[in-house]
Amino acid sequence: MDEINGRVALSIDGRAARIVIDRPPLGILTLPMLLSLTSACGRLARTPEIAAVTITSTGTRAFCAGVDVAAHAPERARPMLEAFETLAEQMLALPQAVIASVHGAALGGGWELALLCDLVVAADGARFGLPEITLAALPPVAAALLPRLVGDARALSLILTGAPVSAAEAHAMGLVTRVVPGGELDRATRELEATLLAHSGAAVRLAKRAVVAGGREPLLRALRDATNLYTSELVATADAAEGIAAFLGKRAPVWKHA
Repeated sequence: MDEINGRVALSIDGRAARIVIDRPPLGILTLPMLLSLTSACGRLARTPEIAAVTITSTGTRAFCAGVDVAAHAPERARPMLEAFETLAEQMLALPQAVIASVHGAALGGGWELALLCDLVVAADGARFGLPEITLAALPPVAAALLPRLVGDARALSLILTGAPVSAAEAHAMGLVTRVVPGGELDRATRELEATLLAHSGAAVRLAKRAVVAGGREPLLRALRDATNLYTSELVATADAAEGIAAFLGKRAPVWKHA
């Protein structure tokens, strides 16, 4: 295992690679971890002989419960959002087939991380949600991706309510490839990886490009627009500061609606 930093690790075994988020119990992402994930993706982009990449987590309660809430504070939000945007761009540009192996909660940036993957294998107890709206925040990656995956109505429902959905519900929406019993998650993920590795690496790479090529530029523009909306307008509102302060203070927010 090649450690990128103390919380993110990249391992390469022949034509397969695995990125591990190693911050139990919730897999909360920090700015250094986002930079490390981007570094891992950069290395994989320069290693075309790798055909399949799996993203997993050592979290005991979550695949990833998102970015550290304190990093959403207005004075800290821009570096975090720009780092996540860069990570998203790197992931979207990867030539390999990318699998997310999800157990427990995938919330906020954690679900966005899974949405950036090509295939998602989820344990039947997994749940997915975008709770940013409860903090007077928004999820830029999800805002760009979800309308293209599930349409505006479902995207708005998921983002504006913040309500989580089960693995079965996410599967029904087409956001999860396969749902398996929790004890079979690793085996099922490795089976999917083996299926990909059994195919021609060149064919997998070109087939992925054929599917996504036409939609990447509009998606990247939407991602940049959503991130800019957050950093230039949302962080300037009183509610953005109140939402984070209330969460960290473990109290109900008092919105000014401005």
